[in-house]
Amino acid sequence: SGEVRMVDVGSKPVSRRRARARAVVRMAPETASRLRELPKGDALAAARLAGIMAAKRTSELIPLCHPLPLTHLAVELEVGQDSVEIIASAETQAQTGVEMEALVAASVAALTVYDMAKGIDKAMVVTDVKLLEKTKSAVS
Repeated sequence: SGEVRMVDVGSKPVSRRRARARAVVRMAPETASRLRELPKGDALAAARLAGIMAAKRTSELIPLCHPLPLTHLAVELEVGQDSVEIIASAETQAQTGVEMEALVAASVAALTVYDMAKGIDKAMVVTDVKLLEKTKSAVS
């Protein structure tokens, strides 16, 4: 019928929630070797910050996503010969999971690498965006 609604999580107990997500940016080897010295600046530093900032705004980007108080967010970037692998880890103590925050962080970090390097590499590809794991445990 086209109706959408936010899921009611009010009766769920608060749990410690964690999630890890991944994204990859494939590029020319020359691009990978220049990521810290691009005309726009250090792509890795910019991507890390962009991923963290984006995760904090996930509920503003994904219409039915609950706003969550993030207790930790990390974005790690590993440069390979012809790619950058991005792993985003998010944590919260809440009534719903934090996987969307991890996925948004990884995705926006990847898009930031792409944006920073697009002037020197027109063939880059953002790929392999996926949730690696999510867990929940009781709050002690």
